[in-house]
Amino acid sequence: MAQLNLTLLAIFLSLLFLILATPVEPSKHKNSQTMIYIESSCNGTLYPNLCIRCLARYAKSTINGPQHLAQYALSVSLSRALHTRGYLLKVAKEIKSNKGAKNYKREYLTVQDCVNQITDSVEQLSQAIEELRRLNKSGSTINDDMLWHISNVETWVSTALTDARSCVYSFPGHRMSKRAASIKVKAMNVAEVTSNALALFHRYASRYRQAEARTTKP
Repeated sequence: MAQLNLTLLAIFLSLLFLILATPVEPSKHKNSQTMIYIESSCNGTLYPNLCIRCLARYAKSTINGPQHLAQYALSVSLSRALHTRGYLLKVAKEIKSNKGAKNYKREYLTVQDCVNQITDSVEQLSQAIEELRRLNKSGSTINDDMLWHISNVETWVSTALTDARSCVYSFPGHRMSKRAASIKVKAMNVAEVTSNALALFHRYASRYRQAEARTTKP
């Protein structure tokens, strides 16, 4: 049942992302306080330009601080992971149908490993989003339960990031086929948006950790 719920959640968020995925030019929001806030927040990530591009489409939405940014960023990560998994499954099927090709077995196993890694990323991000929902419902009082939710989200997003990077590292070097290069680019994109989402969640969670530090300080 839990696995079914995660699958349904992933499908729902993917559809939601597609609905909201109409590109929005940042220039249209040049004087928007929301856009300024997005840009300021993204400057604290490893890939700020990518972060701004991904979140600019939400500039017309209600963004009530780092909580909403973290939610949107995780939704972007999950959508990219779902898209990449779909592409990898298609590639794996194509390779399998051409067993006589040179280096067939090695290529198929490499792609299949990536399928497993990105599938793990999808599951981890789905769990993280569900856990963030629980965290948001837990109120503003600092307690062990809230900190447990925060730790879970950080663990799952970090694991999703590690899995995506593992897929990227499966294709070392520069002399790759066009298909391998495409896989590497897509997996790298998943890793980068997930890294940004983790940074934005850390920013959101920091206020709770700071509050905890103040309450436990002698």
